[in-house]
Amino acid sequence: MKSAATYQPLAERLRPRSLAQVIGQQHVLGPGMPLRLAFESGRPHSCILWGPPGVGKTTIARLMAAAFDAQFISISAVLGGVKDIRDAVQLAESARDGLMEQRTIVFVDEVHRFNKSQQDAFLPHVESGLFTFVGATTENPSFEVNSALLSRAAVYVLQPLSGDDLKQIVVKAQACQALPAIEDIAIERLVAYADGDARRLLNTLETLAITAEQAGIARIEDAWVVRVLGERMRRYDKGGEQFYDSISALHKSVRGSDPDAALYWLVRMLDGGADPRYMARRIVRMAWEDIGLADPRAMQLANEAAQTYERLGSPEGELALAQAVIYLAVAPKSNAGYMAYNKARAFVKQDGTRPVPLHLRNAPTQLMKQLDYGKDYRYAHDEEGGFAAGESYLPEGMEPPGFYAPVPRGLEIKIGQKLDELRARNAAAQTKPAQG
Repeated sequence: MKSAATYQPLAERLRPRSLAQVIGQQHVLGPGMPLRLAFESGRPHSCILWGPPGVGKTTIARLMAAAFDAQFISISAVLGGVKDIRDAVQLAESARDGLMEQRTIVFVDEVHRFNKSQQDAFLPHVESGLFTFVGATTENPSFEVNSALLSRAAVYVLQPLSGDDLKQIVVKAQACQALPAIEDIAIERLVAYADGDARRLLNTLETLAITAEQAGIARIEDAWVVRVLGERMRRYDKGGEQFYDSISALHKSVRGSDPDAALYWLVRMLDGGADPRYMARRIVRMAWEDIGLADPRAMQLANEAAQTYERLGSPEGELALAQAVIYLAVAPKSNAGYMAYNKARAFVKQDGTRPVPLHLRNAPTQLMKQLDYGKDYRYAHDEEGGFAAGESYLPEGMEPPGFYAPVPRGLEIKIGQKLDELRARNAAAQTKPAQG
């Protein structure tokens, strides 16, 4: 007859019961590390555990309660609300005022799902010391947690488990006879499939163990794992922290002129489920921001790649995006246009509304002509070289702001030379004695 523990999910059966049993996160739990010192101090403090799924956030919170002999109250921000917070406050008060005077740890899973007012509800009780607040989040707490709550809680960043960490979990599963024999290459595949997520690994191992038992398989082989799991899908958060980290890595690889890295991040995002149309828009943005006028062909090619994807769809259209990314990575780089635009915006925002000089105004009516609109305007096409040397196109009294400064790369080398020539002609015209 099987024991009750046999029917527990494998993840629960293998959950660490002490700090010594925790696999991974040694940068915060190892000897002398901050969270380990907090455990050893005997004084719990409010904290936020930030990291991807399946890296031990809930486990650490439970171990904290055990270490401090504290009442453990768990709230899911996905399902809970203010009522759950009120109930937790009552339970904490009862524990504090009871005969045992027990501490309370309130654990809030996915705390970023609570809105501002819900997060604020914790503040007075954290400040009074009624309970210790422990939040878990997969999102950057700087953006998702109220600054008031964030200032009262230490933030510990948890990392995805390494391949060696995950292999230790497989060994533990085999040690408790939860898994039949399994060949090494199959373990490597499962570790890659888990992608740093211990919970995903444990759930997969449990599925394989049940399936193997039903099929009468005594030894799990790699080919069989492939048939059971199907095509490997990488963990990917299409709208969260990992998404923005990945798009940042792609953009910076293009800017850094590394075509292999840029291609890697593009393919990884597409493989993980990113919308190719979003990727196409970002590629166009990269062309305008980081290549600019150093190679105007880059903008054209990026737009054409986006149009090609619209016409072909996936997977054929993704090749156009890939080649656009490669081209952008190897193209000469310039953010001169991008910087010029930002400088102009900042200047106009803080500057007053300067009147348009009369000679630049249009004069479609007789009254406007009588008011000298357009008077003395010099038509550039009638001037030598198509350039009205010495003419001013800025508001009166405004010094040349120098927004645009071409870089010495690509086409902007010639653009810079052209501007230098035009400035010299302007200077010469302005110093020339007036005709009289």
